[in-house]
Amino acid sequence: MFTLSAFADEIDPDPVKQLDVLEACGVKYIELRSIHQTNVLALSDEQVAEFETLIRRRGFGISAIGSPIGKVPIDEPFGPHLLKFDRAIDLARRLGTPNIRVFSFYPAAGEDERNWPGRRAEVIRRMRMLAERVANAGVRLVHENEHRIYGDSPGRVADLLTSVDRPALVAAYDPANFVFCGYDPWEGWLKCRDRVCHLHIKDWVHGEAHGRVAGAGQGRIRDVLTDAVRRGYDGFAVLEPHLLGGGPTGGVTGPELFPRAVETLRQVICEAGGTERMP
Repeated sequence: MFTLSAFADEIDPDPVKQLDVLEACGVKYIELRSIHQTNVLALSDEQVAEFETLIRRRGFGISAIGSPIGKVPIDEPFGPHLLKFDRAIDLARRLGTPNIRVFSFYPAAGEDERNWPGRRAEVIRRMRMLAERVANAGVRLVHENEHRIYGDSPGRVADLLTSVDRPALVAAYDPANFVFCGYDPWEGWLKCRDRVCHLHIKDWVHGEAHGRVAGAGQGRIRDVLTDAVRRGYDGFAVLEPHLLGGGPTGGVTGPELFPRAVETLRQVICEAGGTERMP
């Protein structure tokens, strides 16, 4: 069963406009990445309080804190990043979600994926430290396969999940990111599906500059959702369409195109034999 959520900052920076569009689409969960063009971890306490009041009043929930934790070079000092991570934990508790999206670090300056074997031990050490930090906090880390991080390939995602080997580390599967990076999204699904608790719904054709609606690209989303249904998946399907473009800090779809992305996903879920948990 699929519960729809969305990276609502793809609609508009204004959270009121975000909620207006999602409410009209029948989507009542948000993956909180930014509001007012400010990253979630940079929001002031006052901004968080205002946002919390807004979503409570309008009956919205938070599927995850869409944090940028782990989007720093692997050789950057880790202490300051842990302070940001503690902020993410606090926000997750306050906003009532057990999920914090994380990443597995960029290469050091001047390095690329060929250097990952020499950096692997430090990646695993840091990810294990993050997982252990939340072990008794009532939250978990949801690792997204993102361009250029250690876990951007099917093999390295599997290695990360297996080597860290902590219940607090699970996977968010993003088929478009595998396509964008030149990897087989089906292989990516097969290698991490046992640990997937989030599905990021973004489709892509390799070499293009923006995303496509679910099922219109090379992400094999119909196949993935069909297999997820067969395996009894019960979790979030988070819309992140990038229909007008995207980059390392987010994407843009706009209020006009976002409803199309929602309805197309609903069609694909139906074709896959799945059902949507209604708000």
